Amino acid sequence: MNWRMIQDEAYHQFADDRTILGVANAADTLSGLAFLVVGVLGLIFLWRERSGGESTRFAIPEEMHFYWILFGAVALTAFGSGYYHLAPDDARLIWDRLPMSFGFTALLAAAVAERIRLTLGLRLLLPLLLCGVGSVACWRWTGNLLPYAIVQYGSIAIMLAVVILFRSRYSHGAYIFGVLALYAAAKAAEVLDARIYALGGIVSGHTLKHLLAAASLWWLLRMLQLRVPRR
Repeated sequence: MNWRMIQDEAYHQFADDRTILGVANAADTLSGLAFLVVGVLGLIFLWRERSGGESTRFAIPEEMHFYWILFGAVALTAFGSGYYHLAPDDARLIWDRLPMSFGFTALLAAAVAERIRLTLGLRLLLPLLLCGVGSVACWRWTGNLLPYAIVQYGSIAIMLAVVILFRSRYSHGAYIFGVLALYAAAKAAEVLDARIYALGGIVSGHTLKHLLAAASLWWLLRMLQLRVPRR
């Protein structure tokens, strides 16, 4: 069995390579700013919850740890993505994938904490984050993309199983399915990058991927803003 997955060099060849106002690959480069918007909004929300006294969105203050990491990673992804898309290559791609690995693993730990047991989620947080960092480092140093793919898609698959099998301790828990559906749409748009761009030359699939992924995170933020602990 082959345990190696090598990234095709064609990965860096995106459909929309237009330069606008001096910005190379402008649509893909600038659309990543949507992550900065959502990340900052999430951090502001958490700050207000922490400084506003007893939180109605988090039954236990330690539950905020997952989301501080998640929304911080989302904000950093905007810079990593923009840096990468200005001149796409493997050396720059690491700065795009590294914060994303934090996001996937922090969200998985949060799902475990909120639906299975808080202490389990907290204990898993650091090991999962290290797995994310290790998967990116493994890809960069060995060229093997398989560990990163396992971290990304494995985190989503396990989280889906968790949300199906275990009920959230908070209201609006079903919003997580919208989060996952929007992310699935983002990945589909990424695969159909050139085909979508060929429809009219207006927007590419990769640009849509950024916007749909940011929308999925905004939907997650809405879930946090609306929820209250179940009795």
